[in-house]
Amino acid sequence: MSKPDQLLVDVASLVESGHSNQMSVTVVAGGAVITGRLAPEAVWRKRVSEVLADSDRLSAFSAVFASATGKAESPTYLHFHVARILQGAVGIPETGGMYRVAIEDVSAWTMGDFSYVEH
Repeated sequence: MSKPDQLLVDVASLVESGHSNQMSVTVVAGGAVITGRLAPEAVWRKRVSEVLADSDRLSAFSAVFASATGKAESPTYLHFHVARILQGAVGIPETGGMYRVAIEDVSAWTMGDFSYVEH
């Protein structure tokens, strides 16, 4: 989108202010369909930092995600927790991942997450 959808920005703002990770959204960004729950950026960063800290090879990157950032006037990114990229009838990864998507890159979206068929 050349101009981010204000309604989606408002949804992201509510997620940020409520510190909740229960809002499910599906977006199309760069041709990919991503479905999952939104999380506040601080919660998302903390979880990514924890995962990296537990890795022998990637623990040095943990501090980058743990460091606080200044609050933007309004959100410019969606932070997905327990999310999947839908590819045909499959969700990747099966266990869900942590995705950060620029709101300006979202070309379509809907409330709720989509199911996929497990093989």
